[in-house]
Amino acid sequence: MGCAVIGCGNAIPDLEIDNDQMSLLVDTSDEWISSRTGIKTRHVALNESSLDLSEEAARKALGWDDGGYSERSIDPEEIDLIITATLTGDVLVPSNAALLRRKLGLKNAICFDLNAACSGFVYALNVAESMIAASATASNRSPIRRALVVAVERPSRITNWADRNTCVLLGDGAGAVVLEYDENRAGILSTFLANEDDIHNALTCPTPLDVVPPFDADGVNTAQDIIDESHAAIDEMVEIEESLAEGNPRNVLRMNGQRVFKFSARAMKQAITEVCERAHVSLDDIALIVPHQANERIIDFGARHMGISKDLFKLSIEHRGNTSAASVPMALADAYNEGQIKKGDKVIVVAFGGGFTIGAALYEA
Repeated sequence: MGCAVIGCGNAIPDLEIDNDQMSLLVDTSDEWISSRTGIKTRHVALNESSLDLSEEAARKALGWDDGGYSERSIDPEEIDLIITATLTGDVLVPSNAALLRRKLGLKNAICFDLNAACSGFVYALNVAESMIAASATASNRSPIRRALVVAVERPSRITNWADRNTCVLLGDGAGAVVLEYDENRAGILSTFLANEDDIHNALTCPTPLDVVPPFDADGVNTAQDIIDESHAAIDEMVEIEESLAEGNPRNVLRMNGQRVFKFSARAMKQAITEVCERAHVSLDDIALIVPHQANERIIDFGARHMGISKDLFKLSIEHRGNTSAASVPMALADAYNEGQIKKGDKVIVVAFGGGFTIGAALYEA
C-alpha cells in the first residue's frame, strides 16, 4: 500500500525566446549558451500569472483537460490537499495554493505554499506523501487521501536581465502531480531530503519587502528618508553590498555558477544513491530518472560519476531552460506524455537548489 502518482501535467507560457534573442540583451551567443547549458530556448510569461500556469498544469493532471497524463478524471471534492511549491507566486496572502483551490473549486482541500527553491516540488511531494500516510494509519488525523502537488515558477520576475550568468538559464512554467493513497499499489517506495549551508552565498535572492514603517527608535517619524536598517544586515549576510553599489537591483537572483555546479553534481548522486538504498533496489531496476533541469552539464557529470547512461535521465531543458521548482514535474509530465513511463516502472525524481536543498523520491508507477 502506498501513495501512487495518478496524474501529471505541465504548462508553459506562449512566448518563446531563443538564444539569438538573448544575445541582444547580453554579450552571448547561441553557441556559448548551448555548449555550456544545453539550452536553446526558454519561455517567458508576459500575460500569464503563476495562477494561470498552475491552473493549466493542474487541470491536465486532474484529467479535466487534454495534454496531460491521468489514470482517470478526478472529481473536485476528491482532492483533500493542495501544496504549491514556488519562489515566485502571485501573492503572499492568501497562499497561491488557496487561490488555486478557489479557481478549481476544490472545496474539500486544505492548502498551503512551500519554498525549497529548485527542490520545492520534491519537498512538497514528500510532505504530501507523509500527510497522506499519517492520515491512512491514524484516526486522529485530518482525512487526506488525495493531494494535488503543484510547482510553478516565473523566475523572469526576479532575473537581472543584464547578468549573463543567470538570465540565459531561466524560464517560466508549471507542473502538477496528483497523488492517491491506494492499498493495492506500492507507490512511493523511498524518499530523501537534506540541507547544507550555503556558506559562500552561491545562490541568493532577497525578498522585496519595500514598505518602510514610519518609525524610528524614538517612535513615530514621518520623514521621507527613513532607511530600513534590517535590509543592511541581510544584505551583508548574503554578501550583495558590492552588487548594490554597482547599481544592480536588490531583489534578483545572484549565482556563483562554479559553486552551484559542484554542489549540484554531488547532491544529485547522493540523493539518487540514498533513495535506491532505502528502497533496496539497484540502479539497474530504475526505468527513468527525472532530475531538476538546471544545466545539462550537471546531468552529464552525474551520469558519468555514477557509471550510468545519460539516456536514463529525462531531459527537457533544451526548450524550457531552468524553471526552478517547476522543472521536475514539467519533465515528468513530458515523460508520461511521451510513453517513457509505464505501469510498474520504478522512477526517481531528484532535485537540488538554493538553501542548499537536496531531495529525491523513488516510486513505482
